[in-house]
Amino acid sequence: MCLPKIAYTTRITLTLCLLLTTHHAKANVITAMVKFLVESTNQMLKEPQDVKQVLKEYDFIVVGAGTAGCVVANRLTEIPEWKVLLIEAGGPETLLMDVPQYTTFNQLTEGTNWDYYTEPEERSCLSLTNKKCRFPRGKVMGGCSVLNSMIQTRCNKKDYDLWAKLGNPGWSYEEVLPYFKKSEDMRIAEYAADTKYHSTGGYLTISSNTYRTPLARAFLEAGQELGYAINDHDAAQQMGFSYIQTTVRNGSRLSASKAFLHPIRHRRNLHVKKFAQVTKVLVDPKTKRAWAVEFARNDKRYVVRARKEVVLSAGATNTPQILMLSGIGPKSHLQQLGIPVVQNLRVGYNLQDHQAVGGVIFTVNESVALKFERVLNLETMITFADYHRGPLAIPNAEAIAFLETRANASRRDDYADVELLFVGGSYISNPFNKAAFGLSDQLWNTVYEPLKDADTWTVFPMIMRPRSRGRLWLRSADPFDKPIIRPNYFAVAEDLETMVRGIKAAIAVANTRAMRQFGSEFHRIPIPGCSHHVFMSDDYWRCQAMHVTNTIYHLCGTCKMGPASDPTAVVNARLQVHGVRGLRVADASIMPFIPTGHINAPTVMIGEKVSDMIKEDHLPTN
Repeated sequence: MCLPKIAYTTRITLTLCLLLTTHHAKANVITAMVKFLVESTNQMLKEPQDVKQVLKEYDFIVVGAGTAGCVVANRLTEIPEWKVLLIEAGGPETLLMDVPQYTTFNQLTEGTNWDYYTEPEERSCLSLTNKKCRFPRGKVMGGCSVLNSMIQTRCNKKDYDLWAKLGNPGWSYEEVLPYFKKSEDMRIAEYAADTKYHSTGGYLTISSNTYRTPLARAFLEAGQELGYAINDHDAAQQMGFSYIQTTVRNGSRLSASKAFLHPIRHRRNLHVKKFAQVTKVLVDPKTKRAWAVEFARNDKRYVVRARKEVVLSAGATNTPQILMLSGIGPKSHLQQLGIPVVQNLRVGYNLQDHQAVGGVIFTVNESVALKFERVLNLETMITFADYHRGPLAIPNAEAIAFLETRANASRRDDYADVELLFVGGSYISNPFNKAAFGLSDQLWNTVYEPLKDADTWTVFPMIMRPRSRGRLWLRSADPFDKPIIRPNYFAVAEDLETMVRGIKAAIAVANTRAMRQFGSEFHRIPIPGCSHHVFMSDDYWRCQAMHVTNTIYHLCGTCKMGPASDPTAVVNARLQVHGVRGLRVADASIMPFIPTGHINAPTVMIGEKVSDMIKEDHLPTN
């Protein structure tokens, strides 16, 4: 089955038509339309302009205007003498993309998504279309920060201390905390007061939802019933329940591009080239120095020289692809494809992700959930256009919990193995979810279609530190061929057991007084392919996890950071590619171990930290 592609012009036309065809509140409709069009025009004027003439040479070339790339481009151009070229394969971010509830549409929008899929595997994604998990990746100014659910988590202190212990000096929690704070503009008053962990005035605004369902409030009360604290997961203790912190400003998505590039768009030493796909980094085979970048645009190839460095920030999928196309990667794999080997490194290995299980859905007996007709209608669109409030201002999720589910572990250790991501709706709440999650016709029609008239909520249990490791490699030497992605979800049996405990934790939440007040009941239609197991038994949960596998799009680790003595490392602690001069990687691919939480904030931190490293290496010292 083909997934629906939603062109931006189609989406805006449908929105305006809905407004025009109604016979209610016509004056409000016209006012809302005018506000939307004015705001849309203003945003396009703030978008960094596509440079008409690329220079032959720059001091730095940054590949990818995603989460980290936008940060690096901002910080390097703070030095007026440095000329920086930022290359992005996608186009501009638009106002409609920044409506928080439109995340699902963004992931289906034609031209803004690389539209990757995993290869079919034996232990995951079994009830998804063609047994493949969807891997949306941002192909737009702002990258994945335009497609994600805007959730801000710094993850756990122990994650970064582990990175440092692996031979990466400078990456302990105490050493990276200043970089988290550097970019932050905390707008949640009670959190901003804790200046040990938070700061204000940075480029990246952190806020909380202005609209919440009664179910979200009940979710936090449920956590208290279970003995957990309601806390700030980015401060002294991560474990507990909380409303999500979001990269949202004034009710609209704040992508990395809007946060870090829009305010500096007039810097003359920053050039941005859009709709330009980098095909390789040119490395001198004798000196092992990266000296230029090749990119394609409108069926033509161009070469631009880098005087100082090339910084790859193309993401955990595209960065390893570009490295391998450049001759940097596993020797045998490159030789099989006829790519001259420049440096033999384990690029594409160590692939990690936070896999989740879908379909942990509960029905309620009150009209309190986020159903499509309540979220997207004339009234909510006018409210959002006028005030940037209402249900359209809610990202996909509303609340979050970090839990310790292992029997032999203590909550005092504050190192959660499971996250529960609370959504005040479910798959059936939005008709586009079937395509967005890649659910098969059989699964949708059998299990979820019967819920179309119900009010529902769901929890996505997520494994925080999976043991399973995947790999990404080239399909061919053609840079326009999509890479092969094998995440190997649940290859290690321990991951499946962690997921079972996560599902049981979600059931425990549903059984609290706080959630039972709405008549919360688990949806009892078995998953096709799992009906031979006793319903809600451990074997059934294992089966559901393998059939309704969801990625939360936290792909990382494919260019592992580590010392030269580590045969699996691709970059060192200063994010320089081992054995190649003038080439760094700055994105989630460098993470040696996936951190405990959502990875947008750590990726911003990586961009901040590498920028200082580059300045240290190239600016004269006093």
